[in-house]
Amino acid sequence: MTNELEALKQNFLPADLAPLLSETGRDGSIAVQAREVVSETDFLLNLAKTHHSIRGVVGWIDLCADDVEVVLESYYGNPKLKGFRMLIHDRANVDFADSIPHLNGVSLLNKYNFTYDLLLRTIHLPSAIRLVQKLPNQPFVVDHIAKPAMDGSDLAAWKLGIKELSTYPNVMCKLSGLVTEADWENWHASDFTMYLDFVLEAFGADRLMVGSDWPVCTVAADYIATMNITDEWASKLSSDEQSLILGETCAKFYSV
Repeated sequence: MTNELEALKQNFLPADLAPLLSETGRDGSIAVQAREVVSETDFLLNLAKTHHSIRGVVGWIDLCADDVEVVLESYYGNPKLKGFRMLIHDRANVDFADSIPHLNGVSLLNKYNFTYDLLLRTIHLPSAIRLVQKLPNQPFVVDHIAKPAMDGSDLAAWKLGIKELSTYPNVMCKLSGLVTEADWENWHASDFTMYLDFVLEAFGADRLMVGSDWPVCTVAADYIATMNITDEWASKLSSDEQSLILGETCAKFYSV
């Protein structure tokens, strides 16, 4: 980690999150992998055994490996393991999402009732769309609304890609990771309204779910401030829409 990520150079554990969940009226969360190592997946699953607040885990395995199905079978049946994620947006190949090895691995997930988190930036949306087109029965969720550039430089391409992805009913979208894409020192909640309104129109409340991206968000804002962005934006919606976005969609998608 570079010095600008100094805030992340410490442990972040369930006991640290517990009071923050309580303060925002939440009683649980999904723990999502950060590093591409199997040991982290096992670490999160072990935490979930003893901390009820971890309702599910999105882990990592190498979905491009030749023995991927053997590994999937070894994890099948763990009640806390809900799905997997690979760091698509860190790959040099912008077409990694629908590359043959990755496509083959993701194509096996539905057989074992696993979800897949799509970690993207705008430039990766075309490849992700092709992946989704080929796997109509696989449940997907787009993390961090695909991380559009908050300076608007890729806005047209982001809108086009998000709109097309939203036409596939097996794709959800996670309202998270916004503050880390903005100016860490000078962001305002209003900066994100246009993006949140757009994904609401595209996906509908029943396919949107709030996310914190904690602890990564702490480089720009604490947990409370981060969650308040979506909570306050959603307050203009109906009670049913709020219930979906702020919990029910997530619970249904991850089967918790």
